[in-house]
Amino acid sequence: MSEQTTRPEELEGALELLSDKAVYVAGGTLYVVATPIGRIVDISVRAMKVLEGVDLIAAEDTRRSYILLNVLGIRKEVISNQKFNEHRKTELFLSALRDGKSIAVISDAGTPCISDPGNELIRAAIREGFPVVPVPGACAAVGGVSASGFDLTSFLFCGFFPKENTERKEELLRLKSGVTRTFIYYESPKRILKTVSFLAEKLPDAALCLCNDLTKTHERFYRGTPAEVSAELEANPNAEKGEFTLIIEMPPKVAEPPKEEKPSSPEAALVEAMLAGAETLRDAMEAILAKEDAPFKKNELKQASIRLKALFAPEE
Repeated sequence: MSEQTTRPEELEGALELLSDKAVYVAGGTLYVVATPIGRIVDISVRAMKVLEGVDLIAAEDTRRSYILLNVLGIRKEVISNQKFNEHRKTELFLSALRDGKSIAVISDAGTPCISDPGNELIRAAIREGFPVVPVPGACAAVGGVSASGFDLTSFLFCGFFPKENTERKEELLRLKSGVTRTFIYYESPKRILKTVSFLAEKLPDAALCLCNDLTKTHERFYRGTPAEVSAELEANPNAEKGEFTLIIEMPPKVAEPPKEEKPSSPEAALVEAMLAGAETLRDAMEAILAKEDAPFKKNELKQASIRLKALFAPEE
């Protein structure tokens, strides 16, 4: 289904709005602003206007954020909001919202809260009734999966691929569960070779799309089975550089034939066999014992046969 088409009349005056940053920002509002993951030109006009218009910016790393803001020519108060101080800083930001100030939340790159800090502040703002407004843009997970060519009927973002062996074994169970076919992970360049080698051993039939440095000058895609991608990484002397988005497509899950339920008793088994066509109890017993996974032993069936005869054909 395509997105709703914009009517011509809705475009009238749009260029005028681009120059008026006041239409983008309202007081007492928290804006979740996506920033570029590589190319500065990927930032949206709306994101720039919001960053220009808010009273302060909550940033994952103030040093990296100032680099972006300086390039954009934006001078703004920036306050650290990283995972180590997020809890302590939340009340400070809430106080600013209560005073009617507007705040933009940004991460080092991409969309905040996607394996980045920011969610604690957003949850707190929602609890207190402040508007939380997304300003969408770059996201490595979504960008990577959109170019994967994999089944996107549904997909699951799982954060960073587990490091510990126990957690990796649990992750394998999720990958094989059939909950979806396509899974998205982030991975460190220091661990990417080890992770792909692990997948080559444990999931040889899976398909990988490994995205390296998305949107950047040396953007690269590795595609194929885990073994093929592993070989390509090994051949690249610069493989352990840059950021990685790992997308795994599992093979279609083949439906297993339903297992035949074991009869509740040897008597029930004999009756079922007779209903299926056996003419006598002896024939029914032989039919049951002929099965590869016969549910009852011969002696059990003999005793059951005697009990059935006594029940349905009592001696006069």
